[in-house]
Amino acid sequence: MKGSGKASVLPGFGLSLGFTVLYLSLIVIIPLASVLIKTAGMSFSEFWAAVTNARVLAAYKISFLTALLAAAVNVVFGLLVAWVLVRYRFPGKRLVDSIVDLPFALPTAVAGIALTSIYAPTGWIGSLFEPLGIKIAYTPIGITIALIFIGLPFVVRTVQPVLQDLDQDVEEAAVMLGAYRWRTFRKVILPELAAPLMTGFALAFARGIGEYGSVVFISGNMPMKTEIAPLLIMTKLEQFDYEGATAIALVMLIISFALLLVINYMQWRYSRRLKTG
Repeated sequence: MKGSGKASVLPGFGLSLGFTVLYLSLIVIIPLASVLIKTAGMSFSEFWAAVTNARVLAAYKISFLTALLAAAVNVVFGLLVAWVLVRYRFPGKRLVDSIVDLPFALPTAVAGIALTSIYAPTGWIGSLFEPLGIKIAYTPIGITIALIFIGLPFVVRTVQPVLQDLDQDVEEAAVMLGAYRWRTFRKVILPELAAPLMTGFALAFARGIGEYGSVVFISGNMPMKTEIAPLLIMTKLEQFDYEGATAIALVMLIISFALLLVINYMQWRYSRRLKTG
């Protein structure tokens, strides 16, 4: 930087920007562009028939609804986990904190097999619900549980640092002025956590839409019932239907991108309202 008297560790703006654009092009832009290029060879009628097939629509519904529900559940319980880790001291706290990151390190196939064995009708937990007529594995409930498992760290790790940086003097002042705990949480703490909660929700939702390894075992893969869109894409690839696979992938990409834009816009509007307010 000019006038600082110290040499910058990173290269200049032009070189840094060039490396950034090159890296993003190789990792993100070019692979996504290949999806567009592959589907460009299809006529509109062929594309529309491929993405509006009854089986495909059912797969979209399963993927998006379970990912949405799992992300919503993780917002609530991810906040609870982050709150406990930040605000309380207890034996084994570091162990619990490390367990939160386990879905990041654990291979998704291993997680899927483990969840299936636990929630299957003969599993430890599934056997408890089986007499009640509640089936968890091989149903959308099982898919949602798998997505909750892999999405929880996104919410916890997004909210945790914000909680750590919150000034507790403001909370104490609210209590001294007569505010109850719930009112203090709702009026003082929650507004500060809204933006990171939205970010954690978006990350968990995006991960859930494209998740394959942890879901493919517990879903049962029944067409029209528990077949997820990523599995349908893999099925079409195995059948050498590359255009059909990329058409489904393109629709998922567009819907996911639109939803993320909406969530980010809501987050931006909320942050702006807090600053102006």
